Amino acid sequence: METRAPFVLIGAFVLAAIVAVFGFVYWLHNTGGLGPRTTYQVRFEGPVPGLLVGAAVLFNGIRVGEVTELGLAPDHPRRVNATIAVSATTPVRADTKVGLEFQGLTGVPVVALEGGEQLSASGPVPTLIADASAGQGMTQAARDALRRVDTVLAENAEPLKATIANLQVFAEGLARNTGKLDGIVAGLERMTGGGAAAAKVTYDLRAARAFPELSGKALRAMLAIPEPTAVAMLETQRFLFSPPADRSEFAGAMWADSIPKLVQARLIESFENFDIAHAPLRSMDDGQAEYRLLIDIRHFQIGTDPDPVAEIGISARILDKDGRIVASRLFRETEKLDKLDPPAAVAAFNDAFARLAKAVVAWTVEAL
Repeated sequence: METRAPFVLIGAFVLAAIVAVFGFVYWLHNTGGLGPRTTYQVRFEGPVPGLLVGAAVLFNGIRVGEVTELGLAPDHPRRVNATIAVSATTPVRADTKVGLEFQGLTGVPVVALEGGEQLSASGPVPTLIADASAGQGMTQAARDALRRVDTVLAENAEPLKATIANLQVFAEGLARNTGKLDGIVAGLERMTGGGAAAAKVTYDLRAARAFPELSGKALRAMLAIPEPTAVAMLETQRFLFSPPADRSEFAGAMWADSIPKLVQARLIESFENFDIAHAPLRSMDDGQAEYRLLIDIRHFQIGTDPDPVAEIGISARILDKDGRIVASRLFRETEKLDKLDPPAAVAAFNDAFARLAKAVVAWTVEAL
C-alpha cells in the first residue's frame, strides 16, 4: 500500500489539472463564465455555409454568446432555424438586425447582431429574422456580381461592338491628324497665355526728321492734334496682318503703345522737327488752338499677298474753331519688307511713316 500511494496522488493531481484546463477553456469560450443567459430563436431565409453549433454570437462587434442549436425547417426547404444563447444583459430588441459575418483568413462564420432603434424592452422578443442575403459569403457575392455583369454584356453586345468600332475609327483619325492637333494645341496655348512664355520685345515708330522741300516755310496758326480714331482692331500693340494670320515669329513683338496713340505722338514729333516754335498741341491743351487736325487711321498692318509690305493709311481733316472743314485728304504709304520678321517690319513701317508724316506736314502748311 505504501509503495502505491504516490502513484494514486499523482494520478489524482493530473486528472484535477485536466479538469481545470477544460473548465478554463469553457470559461473563455463563454466570455466570462457561467453567468445568466437568455436564448433567442433566429430564422435564416437561406443557406448558412459553415455555421456550426458553438459558433460565436457578436452584438455590435462584441462577443456575447454562442449558437446552441441548428436545424432545418421541415415546412420550408430553404429555411434554417437556430437557437442562440447570449448574456442576459445584451440589449436584444424586436428590431435587432441579424446577419452572418466571416472572420479571419479562413472565413469562420459567426452570428452578428446589430442594435436597432428601440431603447428599452417592450415584452418578449419574437423570433429574429435574418436578412435574406445573410448567408451569402464574399465568394458567392462576387459570383453573383460577375453573373450580373455577364448578363449586361450579353444584352448589349451589339452596341458595345459598334462603340469599339467607332473608337477605333476615332483613334485612326487622331493618328492621321497628329500634326494638325499639335498646331491647334500650340495656338490655344498662345491665345490663353499658356505654355512657355515668349520674350516680349517692344518696338517704337520713328518720326519724320528732315524737311528740305519746306525750307523757309512755317506753320502760320496754332494747331492741335487729338488722338486719332480707329476701328477696335487697331486699338492694339500687336503687329496686324492682312489677311489675318497668326505668325509665330511675331508672338513676342509689340509696339511701344497702342497704334492710335503711337501715331499721334510721332506725328506731333514730326511737326516739332519741322517747326518747334509753332508745334501742334495735344487735345487736352487745344483751348488756344485755332485749328484741329483730325486723323482717322484706316490701315496700319503688314500685307502678305503676294509679297510682304508695310501698309499705313489715314484720312486727315483740318477744322477751324467753328467746326468747319478747311481741308481734307487721304494719305497712304507702303514699303516692302526685306524678310518677314519684326526688325524688318519695323524698318519698313519707319520708312513708310516718314514719307506719310512729311506729306501730312507739307499739306497742313499749305492748307493753313
